[in-house]
Amino acid sequence: MAVDKILVVDDEETLCEVLKINLENEGYDVDIALCAEQALGYDLSKYSLILLDIMMGEISGIKMAKMLKADVATAGIPIIFCTARDSEDDMVMGLNLGADDYIMKPYTVRNVIARVKSVLRRTSAGKVASVAARQDMLEVEGLVLDMEFKKCTIDGEEVRLTRKEFELLAYLIRHRGKICSREQILSRVWSDEVVVLDRTIDVNITRLRSKIGEYGAYIVTRSGFGYGFRD
Repeated sequence: MAVDKILVVDDEETLCEVLKINLENEGYDVDIALCAEQALGYDLSKYSLILLDIMMGEISGIKMAKMLKADVATAGIPIIFCTARDSEDDMVMGLNLGADDYIMKPYTVRNVIARVKSVLRRTSAGKVASVAARQDMLEVEGLVLDMEFKKCTIDGEEVRLTRKEFELLAYLIRHRGKICSREQILSRVWSDEVVVLDRTIDVNITRLRSKIGEYGAYIVTRSGFGYGFRD
């Protein structure tokens, strides 16, 4: 099981060290940075969560958060702001930026650990839901099959497919990188038909290649064996 990596960004070195020790005791992999400038020199995309102080040097926690949220590689990383009691406006601004939680200083290590666990649980659940949602989508670059709504799009534009064309394309993509025999295709795509000729597959393949444009070249034929969708 992968260990969550946490980055603590705060200009109070002693506080950083205390948080690092205690979070590592909870099983997390922890790095520290004493300013935003130092943190921005790291590969931030590898972190599961960032604990970010608001009041720092030239680059404040608010400014760093804006930079993170503006970058596709880091926009989804949860942020917990650490803020002094007299900086409520900064805290509100931070939450409006998309921060996941805030902790008022002075705080206890126990409180920090509880907040970290809570945020990581929420974000992990979101990732599971996202993966589950993607299972209803088959994607090959710009070609997307929405399995729930039975819709095919290429670069966002809908491509009209018959039911059998859609099912045939979905079957080939699901078995991408393999050659599927005519018998396999017939049993899966035309299982509800009493009599289907091999020629039916050929006709549908030809129509599919024409309808999906450049992606038609992804459908390969192996004479005497069957059809496949190349990697």
